[in-house]
Parts: sequence; C-alpha cells; structure tokens
Amino acid sequence: MDMELRDLIFMFVGGLAIFLFGIKYMGDGLQKVAGDKLRDILDKFTSNPIMGVLAGIVVTILLQTSTGTTVLAIGLVNAGFMTLRQSIGVIMGANIGTTVTAFIIGLNISDYALPIVAVGTFLIFFFKNKKANNYGQVFFGFGALFYGLNLMGDGLRPLRELEAFAELTVNMSANPLLGVLIGTIFTVSVQSSSAAIGLLQQLFAQGALDLDAALPVLFGDNIGTTITAVLASLGASIAAKRAALTHVIFNVVGTILVLIIIRPYISMVAYFQESLNLNPEMTIAFAHGIFNVSNVLIQLPFVALLALAVTKIIPGNDMIIEYKAQHLDPSIISQSSSIALSQAKKETLRMGELSSQGLQEAAEFVKTNNKRHAELTYQFEDAINNLDRKITDYLTRISTNSLTAADSRYHSMLMDTVRDIERVGDHMENIIELKEYQVANKVKLSQSAMEDLEEMFTLTIATLKEAFEALDNDNVEMARSAILKEEEIDKMERQLRKKHIMRLNEGLCEGSAGIVFVDMISNLERIGDHSVNIAEAVAEEGE
Repeated sequence: MDMELRDLIFMFVGGLAIFLFGIKYMGDGLQKVAGDKLRDILDKFTSNPIMGVLAGIVVTILLQTSTGTTVLAIGLVNAGFMTLRQSIGVIMGANIGTTVTAFIIGLNISDYALPIVAVGTFLIFFFKNKKANNYGQVFFGFGALFYGLNLMGDGLRPLRELEAFAELTVNMSANPLLGVLIGTIFTVSVQSSSAAIGLLQQLFAQGALDLDAALPVLFGDNIGTTITAVLASLGASIAAKRAALTHVIFNVVGTILVLIIIRPYISMVAYFQESLNLNPEMTIAFAHGIFNVSNVLIQLPFVALLALAVTKIIPGNDMIIEYKAQHLDPSIISQSSSIALSQAKKETLRMGELSSQGLQEAAEFVKTNNKRHAELTYQFEDAINNLDRKITDYLTRISTNSLTAADSRYHSMLMDTVRDIERVGDHMENIIELKEYQVANKVKLSQSAMEDLEEMFTLTIATLKEAFEALDNDNVEMARSAILKEEEIDKMERQLRKKHIMRLNEGLCEGSAGIVFVDMISNLERIGDHSVNIAEAVAEEGE
C-alpha cells in the first residue's frame, strides 16, 4: 500500500472516529446541561401525537441522536408512562430532530473547529464549576464533530478520480434501490445516521456523488438508523418491540413513498440548491429535512392505524409498570384531610406492592441471571422513586391543613413508611448491581450459597408482604407476626455468615464470591429492618 493511499485511509477512518466521538460527547454534554428534564419532557408533553412529535424533536436536538430518543420512548412505554400511540408521535419527532445535525454540518464552520475544541478544553480543565464543565463538553464535542468532518473530507477527496467508484455512482443513479441498500448497510455498520449523513455530505461536497446517487443513499440512512432501536428492544418487553417496529415501518414506508416520486423530488432539491444558493452540505441537509418533515405530515394522521398494525404483528400482553400516581387527587386536600390521608395510604400501599414485586424480580435475576428480571427491577425502582416524590409532596401539602392529633400521627406514620419503601427500592437495586458484578467478573457462587440466598429471599419477601398487609388492614396481629419474621431474618443472616466462613475455610468458596454473598444477605437484612419499621408503626398506631 503506498504512503498516500495509507494516509488517506487513516484520515478517513480517524476522521469518522473523531466525528462519532464528537456527536456522542456533545450529546452527553447537552444532556447534562438539560439535567434530568429529558424524560420529564417526554412524560409531560405527549398528551397527543402532535405534542409527542414536538417533544421528540426537542429531546433529539438535546441528545443529538434519534436512536437515543427512540430508546428513551421505548423505556417510557415499557414503564407505563406513555402509551404506544404517544410513543409513535415521539419517534416521528425524533426523525425530524435528527436533521438538525445535518443542518449544523451544513453551516460549514469547519475552519473554526480547532478554536471551538480549545474553548471546550478551557471550560473543562480551567473551571471547577460543574455547569462550566458541561458547557465545555458541548463545545468540545461540537468542535470535534467539525474537525472529524474535515479529516473525513480530506480522506474522501481522491474517490472521485477512482473509476470503480464512478461506476458505482452511475449504477446508484440508475437504480435508486442500490443507493438505499448502501445507505442502510453503512448506517447499520457505524450505528449512527448522523455519521452516515455527514459522510454523504462530504462525498457530495467533494463532487464524488451527484444528487441522483446521493439522495437514495440518504433514504437508506433513515432505514439503517432504525436497526439500533430494534437491537435495543431485543430481549425487552412486547411494548418495547412494538415501539421499535413502529420506527422501522415509519421509515420504510416513507422511503417507499419518496422512491415512487424520486425524479420530481431530485428536481425539487436541485431547484432549492440553485435558487437559495445552498452549499453542497446544506443541500443534503435540506433534502433530509424535507423528506422527514413530509414523512411525518403524511403519516401522522395514521398513528392509530400504525399502532393497530404493530399490535397485530406482535401480539400478546406484557407487564406494564404504572409509574404514575393513581390515588392522589389534589382537590381533596382542601376538602378533607382525613380523606386525603386515606388516598395517600392507598398510593403508599401501591408503592409497597411495587417494591415487593421488584424484590421478587431481583430474586429471579439472582437465581436465573435472566437480564429481563434485572431490567424490570430497575424499572420498579424508578417507579418507586417517582411515587416517593409524588406521595411526599402530597403529604407535605396535607400538613399545611390543621390536623387532629390522630391524623397528625397517621400523617407522620405514612411519611416514615414512604421513606422505608424508598430504601427497600435502593437495596433491591444494590442486589441487582452485586449480581451484575458477579457475572461481569465471572465470580462463582457455590450451590449451597445459592440455596441459602433463595431461602433468605423467600423469608424477606414474605416479611415485606406481611408488613404491607398489616398496613392495608390496620391489623396489629399481622404487624406483630411480621416483626417476629424479621427477627428470623436477623438470625438467618448471622447463621449464613457463619456458614459462609465455613465454606471459605473448606475451600468450597472463593474470596470474591464471599463479598457478593455477604453483601447480598446484608441488603436483604436491611430490607427486613425497613419491613419491621413499617410493621412497628402499624402496631403502635393500633395500640
């Protein structure tokens, strides 16, 4: 391989790598700047498909990846935050949002790439302020994106002189389906439609491709970007698979429609390029933007049909975890504190039910190592944290009323119970992380240790459920029974620690396995403590 060719390949590959890093780093920085608002935007502003489209656009601009938005939407559908129909709007919006990257590239400010990187570096290294660091990350990623594009462009320049590439271009112009296939394959390979479109903009700018060949590749990029969402939904819930399939159908249908009118479409883009005096990069950005906006406008009225189609293609029911509070009516607070407290109790019991389901999923993950159980545990923990905020806020608002002595006691008891349930959620998440550590580091637990863990899980789950049942029925006897069970948990933890030391001494168990085992039973013992706190509060209230 001669020096010049080697240098060009290195420039292209290195440029692509820096571009991909820039996009990712900028997206991460924007996400930090936006804080935890992204999921809130998707949760609050998706009441109808049109609002969903707008939310999808905003979040994709902040994330700098349509796939990231689609995966977020899939998670929210999975969690019961969003219906499948609402997620379709978000996915459509994500397709429009992703065109912003192409327009940024079209601005062609590559000459300033290195100074922008320098500004980012300055903000990251010379400021202790976290906010300044986050903005530094955005600037650094933005500059790296353009610097990578520059290198990619330099590496691609000689392509137009290659006879084989010229022949391929002629074939792509004559057969748009070939262009679509090439675009799809490349986007799947680099797992980023922004990178694929950035590459296309460079090829077009270098004169290596004409419009006839470039636009079918652009449509293929749009199909290729759906593959990441499909991969993200593998092994996930039915709802997640349906949302991913929606993305595929939406982009494939859009591509079919535009291929039917490919000649007029190319003429229209050429007209815009000439009349608006667009540079080559901006021409591709316009073509991309027009395609995605038109696709959304055409398919938006058929959201219900799309939802029905994917439900038929992927049938079945799935576990939907309801994140949202169901019993907290703010209007009741001003009318009756007692009724408001009983509503808060109902929601607290629902939160408790989620914690015991989450703990069961954690137990299944420890036993089977099936990732689906880990994902569900994390979702239960998310739902618990959400309800913790909502119930605590509701109880705080109730406390502004003048409460009777009995209501005041009950109010404090519910506040403490909500805190205990939230801590149960944290401990079950710790257990999942310990199991993930065990798997990642190939730590082997003995059969005896696994049996001991299973026994302790069973007892802990039974104790937690009994504490909630006691709260539900205000049953003092049941509360006392839960307290006795918790004493058994403490006793079991001490016994299991001793058994573990014996296994270590006999060489049946390795040291790293001991860390995992002891930490797991310790987390279960802490869950027992929180269960007994709930039960004791019920017993005291009853007495």
